[in-house]
Amino acid sequence: MFRNYLKTAYRNLFRHKAFTLINIAGLTLGLTACLLIGLFIYDELQYDKFLPEGDRVYRVYNDISAQEAGTVLAAVPPMFGTTLEESVPEVETVVRILMQQFDANNLVEVGEKSIYEKGRFYSDPEFFNVFQLPFKYGSPEKALVDPSSIVISDAFAERVFGDIDPVGKELTVNKQPFIVRGVFSTEERFHLPVNFVLPLAAAEIPAERMKNWGWQQFYTYVKLKEGANANAAEAKLRGIVAKQIDEARNEPFKYLPFLQPLNEVYLYSAGFKHDQSIKGNITYVKALGIIAIFILLIACFNFVNLATAKSLQRAKEVGVRKAVGASRSQLVVQFLSETVLLTLISIIFATALTSLLLPALNSFTGKEMVFNIFTNPSYVLLLLALTLVVGILAGFYPALVLSGFKPVKVLKSAVVVDTKFGRIQWLRQGLIVVQFALSIFLIICAAVVFKQVAYLHNKDLGFNKEQIMFFQMRGDNMFGNYETFKSELLKGKGIKDVSIGYGFPGDATAGDGVIVPKDGEKIRQSTAMLMVDFDYINTLDVKVVAGRPFSKDYKTDADHAFMINETAVRELGYGSPEKAIGQSLLWPRWDAPDSLKEGKIIGVVKDFHFKSLYDKMDPTVLQIYPGAYWKVAVKMDTENLAGTINYVKGVWDKFSPDYPIEYIFMDDNFQKMYKAEDKLKSLLSIFTLIAIFVACLGLFGLAAYSAERRKKEIGIRKVLGAETSSIVTLLSKDFLILVLVAALIAFPLAWYAMGLWLQNFAYRIDMPVWVFLVAALIAAVVAFLTISYQALKAATANPVTNLRFE
Repeated sequence: MFRNYLKTAYRNLFRHKAFTLINIAGLTLGLTACLLIGLFIYDELQYDKFLPEGDRVYRVYNDISAQEAGTVLAAVPPMFGTTLEESVPEVETVVRILMQQFDANNLVEVGEKSIYEKGRFYSDPEFFNVFQLPFKYGSPEKALVDPSSIVISDAFAERVFGDIDPVGKELTVNKQPFIVRGVFSTEERFHLPVNFVLPLAAAEIPAERMKNWGWQQFYTYVKLKEGANANAAEAKLRGIVAKQIDEARNEPFKYLPFLQPLNEVYLYSAGFKHDQSIKGNITYVKALGIIAIFILLIACFNFVNLATAKSLQRAKEVGVRKAVGASRSQLVVQFLSETVLLTLISIIFATALTSLLLPALNSFTGKEMVFNIFTNPSYVLLLLALTLVVGILAGFYPALVLSGFKPVKVLKSAVVVDTKFGRIQWLRQGLIVVQFALSIFLIICAAVVFKQVAYLHNKDLGFNKEQIMFFQMRGDNMFGNYETFKSELLKGKGIKDVSIGYGFPGDATAGDGVIVPKDGEKIRQSTAMLMVDFDYINTLDVKVVAGRPFSKDYKTDADHAFMINETAVRELGYGSPEKAIGQSLLWPRWDAPDSLKEGKIIGVVKDFHFKSLYDKMDPTVLQIYPGAYWKVAVKMDTENLAGTINYVKGVWDKFSPDYPIEYIFMDDNFQKMYKAEDKLKSLLSIFTLIAIFVACLGLFGLAAYSAERRKKEIGIRKVLGAETSSIVTLLSKDFLILVLVAALIAFPLAWYAMGLWLQNFAYRIDMPVWVFLVAALIAAVVAFLTISYQALKAATANPVTNLRFE
């Protein structure tokens, strides 16, 4: 019997070629989109799942309640780790990782070979106890005890040593020698971008500094004991931290520590500040999942509409089958088997298309996803399950409609009277409304994302980032003679300004704050801290709104002067930029934490965005502090840019010949900040086009159904002299009303969804009303063009053909 069902299904699908091709096209596109999105989501959910005992590992992070609500820092003070290890009994192991520029390059040298490598970690010795990465060579036990030790990844080892066991061999990192004690296996789904791990002792941090409760420079992870309660450990840590901060009364922060499960670190940390780990975004993962469901539903609705449109042509077939004894249940199974067969064909095409497009998706996302049904049997089971689910979902309603025809009525006349299922016009029309509501929703979302991303890239940041070459100083000679280095650079013909400092836009900044004398008290205030030189303001074209910039003409500027931004004027309570001039500030010196730098505010700069637009403007203090200088910004003119770059390289080689220069332009640095949003924009565009196209196939089916049902009415109107345009309008207006209803449903949903998304940005566009109107207009135009084909076909048909049986 089942074989007969399949044979009949094959014959019917082959007989109605156009119907079959449209359905296969729609389902193939929908299923391909779902498979690609599904592979991406599955890969995102696998981060850190490979680590043994990972369910007992947590990351400590801080909610700084004294600042803006919801300010969360991934880095915490070193004393958090000490406290957890000594005072929280639920804790088995603690590891602290010094927050360095993980993405900064380090010069690695082995023999004659020298390359730049990222991913340098300074860590407590317990790193490989908490993160149990498999070792290819050596052993994790005591691998990080000796300050001269280094543990490297297998990929890194292959790049510098080749295919040998490097344990016991020496390499240098930034001219400092280390002995390789182990090689661990690389895992691409690890949230820490680690290439080599150095003992924390090698960082040579003073012991007093490690007892600091305000130096937020460590990523801290804990592994709890078997069966320990994470909430209890978190509560105890909070109690100890609150007591310490309250007793000290000299920190500008109010700490609220949390323990974040390891399997949530990658996807649930998108809004964390000072987090240099690899991060995904659960919001984007959920959004893509919803889009996949939308597209699959639209494809299924297409089949419902097209099958219903074709039902009148198969009415007599149903009548004959029932007349010779076929039961309704048999007919339902027959029609469902057709749908499942059609879905199976679509799955085969979708599988091939997914395999074809996956390399492009991997290149776009930077992943290494694999989709091979021959090496992974679970994919075959998934595809079979998807075939049954989609086949039954798409075919159930049409099967009920087709099997419900009365044989007496459909055999005695060419006129087919709808069954009780067929009479549910609102259901068929409802499918179109849902399809276009989803399509309009996606159009609005794509437009808002486009506008916000354009805003991120084009907003006036308050400084000039164009034509600024940006690089890190390297080598003792360059650091020791940075003024001479700077002077040599300024001799270049195409060089306009040079600044050396710590805290350039788009780069790392300090955040330990200042002390504000007020009413006889010294109040700690959290601020961003930019360590600049005398040319910082001119190089970046930052506007001074009150007072003056730093100048070498004033001898006290180097040691006793500060500048602040407009936000700091408000936050520090000065009232206006003019009133801030001359006010005193104190700063705990980095080179002598027990002493204070005392100075006056000499100038106020206009707020400028040195961080991404995700973050609100911080109160910011600028000061001259050569001890922190490490980056160079060279402002160039546009004439002979290549020659100017070569000149900079030549000067570099004079001062630091042992280090190759690595540079980036500051505007490119800012472009990279919004890489995730750029990718979201591209993905939304692609999937929105797919959704609209697939929705149009469904509308095409309903238009065909409507024209079929009303062909005699159209014939009579033609005989009575109706114009083709009036008939096209007659057939189109009902569908355009459905699009209008769809728009009214999509508008509030899109407004709410995009409002939530825009809240992630401290600086964002206002939701443009015209986007909603344009989205509805696009949907209406696309719908009209889709309908007009069937409408014109019906309006230009010979009325004699439709009325000859009357």
